[in-house]
Amino acid sequence: MVQIRGVPGRSLYSVGIVSVFVLISLLTYFFWVPTPPPRAPTRPAAIPNTIPSQPKPAADPVANTNGGTSNGSSSNGGSGGPGLVQQSTGKIIDHIYNRTLGFGDILSVSLPSRTDRRDSMHLQSSLSGFHVTFVDGVNGDDVVDKAIPNTFKHDRMRGSSIGSWRGHMNAIQQIVDRNLASALITEDDLDWDIRIHDQLYDFALSARALIQPLAGTQNQYHDPTFPKPGKNAPETVPDIDFAHLPDTEEPKISPYGDDWDVLWIGHCGMHFPFKDDVHQPKGRVVHKQDETVAMKKYLRNIPQPFTLSDDYPQHTRVVHHAEEGVCTLAYAVSLQGAQKLIYELGLKDVTDQYDILLRFFCNGFRGRKPHRCLTVQPSLFHHFHAKGPKSASSDIDSWNADEFVTEESSDMVRWSVRLNAETLMEGGTVFSDQYPDSVLP
Repeated sequence: MVQIRGVPGRSLYSVGIVSVFVLISLLTYFFWVPTPPPRAPTRPAAIPNTIPSQPKPAADPVANTNGGTSNGSSSNGGSGGPGLVQQSTGKIIDHIYNRTLGFGDILSVSLPSRTDRRDSMHLQSSLSGFHVTFVDGVNGDDVVDKAIPNTFKHDRMRGSSIGSWRGHMNAIQQIVDRNLASALITEDDLDWDIRIHDQLYDFALSARALIQPLAGTQNQYHDPTFPKPGKNAPETVPDIDFAHLPDTEEPKISPYGDDWDVLWIGHCGMHFPFKDDVHQPKGRVVHKQDETVAMKKYLRNIPQPFTLSDDYPQHTRVVHHAEEGVCTLAYAVSLQGAQKLIYELGLKDVTDQYDILLRFFCNGFRGRKPHRCLTVQPSLFHHFHAKGPKSASSDIDSWNADEFVTEESSDMVRWSVRLNAETLMEGGTVFSDQYPDSVLP
């Protein structure tokens, strides 16, 4: 046996074994990285929750269905606001931070006579870093009977309701005429949170979890009731935690997913899909501890019961398939959705107000097929209530001429763009919260 000088009784063989063991230990110590636990999705770090004072960025183009681009340019819209447009990283989801919020355009239906509302939308969109194109609203009395589909005997809707229907249909026509991949359609009396880009980013991730195929597949989905529940589908499915979203295929057309008709993101209330609804998938993405959601005591929902408030903790936002929505404050429409809407709402009987017709479109009522409509509770766009005569608050409903709004406000919006306009224009970063947290009784 070969002996090592000065180390009696140890062989070269033994030393070699020890050396290999030490080498493996060192490599493991320096290079081994444990597998991290699942983490909540995070937005790009460069995107602030407050708006710093920076030079105005250039518009970021949005892909359209022809493979070209549309920057939503129009002489009618507001200019891009400071500090909100993120430089493109090549990821489609970053389009949410451009001047059209990841859509081909933002179309606001507005009567030309309501210059007050147009001024407000100009200012708010400018301060929020996105662009609005106005679509002229319609006086319903100018719509002739022959232009209103009537395949069975029923009364004509009142003029204001007909005007609302026609104005929204004209906006939907633009999507088809301009071959836009999608557009966000809004009314003109809106308010939203200063953090609307971040809210839409989170909404997009949630929408993908509901309608995009699982990664590496073409037609397998996390929600077992999607795309259509069927007769033997479960009545309920486990909630999807926003902090642990499934890995899905990257969309190619829209940051919000590739196969939707309507994203109903501004409304006055919504139900979760009913257990016995065989058309609507039951999946829900639950975002707990969302700091942009007000406490439950401030939340309102026209349809009752208000399950979001009854069943979920404080500061929770849920994305799901639409059921019995009320009010069309803001909703996105894809190109395929626009074609279907023209067929279902433009060429079939106008028996109800437009928001109810959109409900029929989504849920498959009154001779319409069900369609793919996603929504979010609480919604992201809400009514703004300006000071002044209450009769000025609606061009559809009538109010007593003596009623007067003494304090301006917006429903359920915490960091209101409208109410923080002066702070934003002065470059401030500390914002007024309409619905601050309070100690629960």
